Amino acid sequence: MPSMYSFSVPVFQRGLQNLSVYLDQIEAYASEKGIEPKELVAARLFDDMLPLSGQFQRASDAAKLAIARLAGVDAPRFEDNETTVADLRERLKKTQDFLATVTPAVMEGSETREVTISPGGNKMVFKGEDYLTKFALPNFFFHVATAHGILRSRGLPVGKMTYLGSFA
Repeated sequence: MPSMYSFSVPVFQRGLQNLSVYLDQIEAYASEKGIEPKELVAARLFDDMLPLSGQFQRASDAAKLAIARLAGVDAPRFEDNETTVADLRERLKKTQDFLATVTPAVMEGSETREVTISPGGNKMVFKGEDYLTKFALPNFFFHVATAHGILRSRGLPVGKMTYLGSFA
C-alpha cells in the first residue's frame, strides 16, 4: 500500500516543478510581447483575488505546511514579499529544498496524526490522512489551478499538459 509520503511529498514536488515551468513561460512570453514580467506576476483573475504572486505563495505554503504538520517538524517561514519571477523562482526552490529534507520514515504514522488548523479563525481538527486528502492537496491544487487561470487569461499559451507537467 502506498504511503502518506508517496501521496504527498512527490505530489507537491511535481506541482511546484510545474509552477517553475510557468515562470519560464512568463519570461518567454513577456520577452516576445515586450512587456515587463512583473505585470504578469501582479496579474489577477478578479480584483478580490490574490495576484499570481499570491497564488505561488499560497501553493508554496500549502506544500510546506502540509508536510511539516504531517511530519511533525517546523516549516520554514517566508515573508510573502515576492514581486518578480526571480523572487518566485527562489521561493519555489526554498520550498523544494525543505521538501527534500523529509524522508518516508519521518512520515510514518502520519495518517493517524492529529492535525489542527485554523483557516480564517475556524478551528479544524483532522486525522492526517483526511487532512492530506480533504484539505491540503485540494488547497494546493486550487492555487496551482488559479495561477494557471491567471496566465491563460493574460494570453499565455499554457494548456492542460502544462498544468499536468512532463511524464518523462
